Amino acid sequence: MKSADVPVAGLVLAAGAGRRMGTPKALVHDPAGIPWVVRASRLLADAGCSPVVVVIGAAADQVRADLTTEPVQVVEATDWNEGMGVSLRAGLKTLRDLPAASGTPPEPAGTGEVVAVVVVPVDVPGLTAAAVRRVAEGAEAGALARATYHGAPGHPVLMGRAHWDGVIASARGDEGARGYLREHRAEQVECSDIADGADVDAAADLPRGHG
Repeated sequence: MKSADVPVAGLVLAAGAGRRMGTPKALVHDPAGIPWVVRASRLLADAGCSPVVVVIGAAADQVRADLTTEPVQVVEATDWNEGMGVSLRAGLKTLRDLPAASGTPPEPAGTGEVVAVVVVPVDVPGLTAAAVRRVAEGAEAGALARATYHGAPGHPVLMGRAHWDGVIASARGDEGARGYLREHRAEQVECSDIADGADVDAAADLPRGHG
């Protein structure tokens, strides 16, 4: 990942109610007892993303409590039930409005305005920091890329700052940024050799030890 040269943020979308799961997926635990929302946040940080923003909604108090000791910025999307697009817009608006580090160009490497963000939903337990780093290799203001798994689109997604306003304007319902990514021909980054990109929607599909 180019985080040493280019400030790249991380964004976890963790606001959904998890109706098919029977509980908000942010609160599901991995085999080590770590909530998925904490796991996803740490994964982005381990990959070099900073800052890490987590958008919460359903069971907000419980999810926020799980994040109390994590070095993340928590944003609550009160209208989370309108779909993933709400969470994505809330997270991007938060990042867009963050103040840049002070100083006059050229600034030291790794400081200043965040130029791109890596976006992950909370329900991809097979995601790895290696996949995040691979997708983020092309981070720059105009970047637009997403992981693929055996050719099928998945997460993470890399969005350069130049695309944030367009995604904010177009993200609606559970479609999120899919339409924008198709329209703007996001670069595809194959990651099936280093991660499992399957999103898990139902309790019956949970990997062994998760629950």
